[in-house]
Amino acid sequence: MRQRLLSTATIAALMMAGAAGAQTMSAAAPAPGEAPKVTALWAVVKELADDSYEGRGAGSPGYDRAAAWLVRQLTAMGLQPAGVNGFYQPVDLVSQSFDVAASHAELIGPSGSTPLSVPGDMYFRGGHAMPLDLNAPVVFAGYGLSMPDVGHDDFADIDVKGKIVVVLPGGPESISGARKSNARSEVAGILAKRGALGLIQLSTPKQTEIPWERQVSGSSRASLMLADDGLRDVSAPFLAGSINSDRAEALLAGSGHTFAELAALADSGAKLPHFDLATRLSTHVVTTHKLLHSANIVAKIPGSDPVLSKQVVVVSAHLDGLGVGTPVKGDAIYNGALDNGVGVASAMTIARDLKAGKRPRRTVLFLFPTAEEGGLLGSRYFAMRPTVAKASLVADINFDMPLPIFPLTSVTPIGYEESSLGKDAAAVSAARGLPIVPDPFPDRRVFIRSDQYSFIRAGVPSLFMKLGFKRDTPEAAVEHDWRANMYHSPRDDVNQPVIRPVAVDFADYVAAVVQRVADASARPEWNKDSYFARFAGKK
Repeated sequence: MRQRLLSTATIAALMMAGAAGAQTMSAAAPAPGEAPKVTALWAVVKELADDSYEGRGAGSPGYDRAAAWLVRQLTAMGLQPAGVNGFYQPVDLVSQSFDVAASHAELIGPSGSTPLSVPGDMYFRGGHAMPLDLNAPVVFAGYGLSMPDVGHDDFADIDVKGKIVVVLPGGPESISGARKSNARSEVAGILAKRGALGLIQLSTPKQTEIPWERQVSGSSRASLMLADDGLRDVSAPFLAGSINSDRAEALLAGSGHTFAELAALADSGAKLPHFDLATRLSTHVVTTHKLLHSANIVAKIPGSDPVLSKQVVVVSAHLDGLGVGTPVKGDAIYNGALDNGVGVASAMTIARDLKAGKRPRRTVLFLFPTAEEGGLLGSRYFAMRPTVAKASLVADINFDMPLPIFPLTSVTPIGYEESSLGKDAAAVSAARGLPIVPDPFPDRRVFIRSDQYSFIRAGVPSLFMKLGFKRDTPEAAVEHDWRANMYHSPRDDVNQPVIRPVAVDFADYVAAVVQRVADASARPEWNKDSYFARFAGKK
């Protein structure tokens, strides 16, 4: 695979990091005099990001080969199997592929019909079955967040039955990012129960994380759902898709509102109006379905305490990637070096350190889920049907895409405000001189976008471990550039520049948090004022 480079802005920022004392180089090769622990971690990343694993798509032969390789490493490290079949927990999936050429959409408004090209103007995507044909009125539901407990419910004053609902990203500035994120995850399920026929996402230019052209290039990729429809949020056919913001004015024609007006309100976290649109949306979505077999990989280090060893602290890091997809400059393999090869390598580093050091009092279970990229499906399956007693799960510490692309000067354990795990993270931060900084972009909804959320929904206190940075800093610019250009693309391979020691330094920080949680006399608890404490009864 030929060498690829980040943008000039990213390279300059990484060089700035190197000038500050951290060595910047390719993820593929060790630096002269590099610490063996650093070399070992990146050797795992290089292995998992190799083209031979074909991007580790869930249910693919490449994923199966990566899982077999990982099982061999865990066995050699002396970890015990904790799956259903040795280290494996089988997870059956359904792949839903979209026939873009046969699908079409159009807006039907006061001045006639306006075709929407698929996928250029609109694409379809969702972890549930789609209706073949739909022609329905459309209602704008603001942010699409139902949070009556904090005085905000976008569905309270509108009738969604028999309609397609359009929403914008974000939410009221006064409400926490975690609460808004959770509400966002529940939208499709709530709407389906209220009789809505579908959900359409719009995004404002300011809040667009991945450029529309890149979203379109990935839209032909199959979506996934659990084969057991009893574990799905939406079981009946339900339309889900996104419309290019360039076509938003056509969607809103005749409504008395403009997209510029609504986008400005959403970008500022202001209150949004709710109204029926003058247009109808007609769609024809052709899909095919295929049963896939995949598996979570599960290993453990038994606890040393006769009583506390019956409780389990989970360290999770998804093994799957996006597999083979739309070629970009001739490259169709989405190697997933940082998403999430480095997360898996970090979890393995922690396992090796725990094995070599003082054995934790609680059992530490290492979960490498499948199908995270398909909607947190492997972790959801595990959280609902764990391979250990459900009541024994006391915490999840999740690694996903820890980006070693700027110096480690602070940390952001997503969810730290919600449970006693935040105090554990803060204690380790104080000892290591790594202050905790809040999530700089809470409306990105990272709280619900990785595997810790499956545990949260099951009532288990959890943290999503991220390197910290603040808005409007060089680190923020580097991170933004990486997401815009590398994230979910074939460019996320081992040829990209990284700061190799940062990955180990961050893994050491997380290892100290895991050790503290596993050794504490008290079981982790949700904070009394946390909204998510109500999920504890689901265990």
